[in-house]
Amino acid sequence: MEFVKRFARQTFIYEIAERFRARKSAKQWTPHDQEMANFYSQFLAPGDVCFDVGANFGNRAKIFLRLGATVVAVEPQNKCVRVLKSMYGENNRLIIIQKALGALEGSAELMISRASTISSLSQEWVDAVKRSGRFSEYSWDKKKIVNVTTLNKLIAEHGVPSFIKIDVEGFEYEVIKGLSQPVITICFEFTPELIETTIRCIEHLHSLGGISLNYSLGETMKMGLDKWVNPKPESVTRFC
Repeated sequence: MEFVKRFARQTFIYEIAERFRARKSAKQWTPHDQEMANFYSQFLAPGDVCFDVGANFGNRAKIFLRLGATVVAVEPQNKCVRVLKSMYGENNRLIIIQKALGALEGSAELMISRASTISSLSQEWVDAVKRSGRFSEYSWDKKKIVNVTTLNKLIAEHGVPSFIKIDVEGFEYEVIKGLSQPVITICFEFTPELIETTIRCIEHLHSLGGISLNYSLGETMKMGLDKWVNPKPESVTRFC
């Protein structure tokens, strides 16, 4: 059975199944969805603006919309944008930006995997996870040039968000470098293969103003620390 699963992941069958699961998920509200809503309600209230960077098929946008936020969903992959538009496109609180984010406006090469969740703009990250073997059954055999904008540009167009979620497979630091002002809460993915990238993200955010820190592992929807680590009393930004 494991062999069959591995084989399917390397064929078009996986992409079809992935889109099917995404559409099915968009129509349901599961206990885990409620757990996510409870978790993110710490940071979002009705009427808030939220940036969902690396929106993929919208598993987080779905939650943010349920919480009453206006969601700017940033996603460069065609297949993901098609699902976002078909499942959530009639919601006037969802704004879809078919671009990637980076430090500067322009273009960049996206390395595309059959598993859309691990497509990446970071060659460093792809090399690191290949070495670690964490995604050994996948490859990044397609590439595409995508348009790139910045957090600063999104803020100029849509206002300062209450919450930014960033999940871009190793490109988080480049995204965060495109921000030159503090926001209330930023949540970005970190991985063991590139923990130094996480440190650079924190350093850049700290340069914008005092920050307090916490973390959450995987899909636990729980904070790892009982209290936020507050390096300076004038903290204005939180990281989870």
